[in-house]
Amino acid sequence: MIIRTRWRSILQTVTLHLGAAALIGYFAFQGYNGQYGLLARRSFEQQHANLTQERDRLRSQREALQAKVRLLSPERVDADMLDEQARSLLNLVNPKDLVLLLPKPAAAPTATQ
Repeated sequence: MIIRTRWRSILQTVTLHLGAAALIGYFAFQGYNGQYGLLARRSFEQQHANLTQERDRLRSQREALQAKVRLLSPERVDADMLDEQARSLLNLVNPKDLVLLLPKPAAAPTATQ
């Protein structure tokens, strides 16, 4: 009878320790590989850096376009910008201009059915 209670006490202790170790192992695994773990945090930080770079690039592009629009505003028209836009739209050049003709990129071959 004494042996049974001793075995029971030992088994309860081992079971308790194994359960605690399993619980600690689960939380350690989730802390590293889980949805909000260390690996996910690295991924979020990389994504944040990429999006920040893209935002900065788009912001500078927007500012350049706004500056170009300001030059064409009806209150104050920039002569050079007006000349550039008129030549582009009318496809005309000044006889004193140097014109460089660039070849058009070859069109991709189309697949026939």
